[in-house]
Amino acid sequence: MDALRLLLMVAAPAGYVSQAPVALMIDTASGATLHSKNADRRIPTASMAKMMSAWVVFEALKTGEVKAGQKFQVSDTTWTNWNYRGSSMFLKAREQVSVEVLLHGMLTLSGNDASVVLAEGVAGSEADFVKRMNAEARKLGMADSHFANANGWPDGGQTYSTAHDLSLLATRIIEDHPALYRQYFGQKSFAWNKVMQPNRNPLLGAIAGADGLKTGHSDEAGYCLAGSAERGGRRVIMVIAGLDSQQGRMNEARKFMKWGFDAWQARPLFARGKAVARIPVQLGNDNYVAVVAPRNLATILPKGATGHIKLALRYKGPVRAPFAKGAELAQLVVTLPDGSRQVLPLVAAKSVGAAGFFGRAWNGAKSLVGA
Repeated sequence: MDALRLLLMVAAPAGYVSQAPVALMIDTASGATLHSKNADRRIPTASMAKMMSAWVVFEALKTGEVKAGQKFQVSDTTWTNWNYRGSSMFLKAREQVSVEVLLHGMLTLSGNDASVVLAEGVAGSEADFVKRMNAEARKLGMADSHFANANGWPDGGQTYSTAHDLSLLATRIIEDHPALYRQYFGQKSFAWNKVMQPNRNPLLGAIAGADGLKTGHSDEAGYCLAGSAERGGRRVIMVIAGLDSQQGRMNEARKFMKWGFDAWQARPLFARGKAVARIPVQLGNDNYVAVVAPRNLATILPKGATGHIKLALRYKGPVRAPFAKGAELAQLVVTLPDGSRQVLPLVAAKSVGAAGFFGRAWNGAKSLVGA
C-alpha cells in the first residue's frame, strides 16, 4: 500500500474566516475537516435537536416498530402546551396524524407540536423518547451531547451538543437512512390544516445540491444551522451556531457552503465495495478477509496544491473472528502533500465466523504451508 501514489497538479485556497462563533465543515468522502472553529464547544441545540428525534423515528421505521402510515392522536395536554408555542405545525387537539405527516411537520416546518406528538406516539411518553435519544447519541459516539426534550426548546442548558457531534449525527442520518433523508429533509415547504409554511433552511434553492438539514433558533442558542449539499458525488456537511440574526445565518451559510465547494477538489480513491486489501484473520473459519470501501472514498485537497498522495493500510491484526460483514476492520491512511493525514474506514467484505477446534487446526496447517 505504501507504494500507491497519486500525482496532483492542483493552488491552495485562501483561508476561510467564519462569522459564526461556532463553525465546522467536513467532507464526507474523505472524512476531512475543511474548517473548524470552536467545534467542540457545548452549545444549546435549539431545533437542531429535532435531527436526533428524526434519527430515533427513522430507526423505529427501519425495524418496523412504527409504520409511516400509522397515526398518532394529538392529546389535549400536548395541544395545550404546544399550540402556537414557537414554530408550530398547527395541529388540532385530538386529531389523528400519520408518522409521515408528523415527520414533515417536524423537519420541514420545525413544528414543536409535531415533535412531541411523534415522541409520545413512538415511545409512549416524551420522557421515554428522550431516554432513547440519549441512548442513541451514546451509540453514535456523540460524547458531548445530551437531550432533555424532543424539540430543542430552551431548558436552562440541559439540552446541548457540539458542532462536531451534530456533524456526526448528520452524517449517519444521510448514510444510514438515505431514502428517508431525501424524503423528509429537503422539502422546501409543507402545508397542514390549510396553512402553507416554508422550510427556513437558507441553503435550499440557493446553493446547488443543497438537500438538508435543520435550522435552529432561540435566545440562548442564537441562529444556527446544520446544512448539507452534494455535487458530483461529493458531499459537504456544515454546522454554524450563535449568529445574531436570521439574515446573518443566511449570509454565512451560503458563503460558507460556496467556499466548501469552490476552494476544494476531490480525488477519487476507491469506489464503494471495491476491495482495497486482504488482511489475516485469527480463530476464524477463513484465514483472510478482504476489506472494502464502505462508500465512495476520496481525498480532498485545496485547489492548486501539488505533490504526491501516499496511501497506507492500518489495522490491528490479525483481526479476531467472529465479525460481521460491514464491520470496520482497518483504515486507509492518506498522507497529503503538506504532511497532514486523512483516515478512511475499510470494512469486512463478508462475515467470518469463529472456527471450531478442527477448523482452527486445519487453518493452522494451511498457514504452515502458505495455503
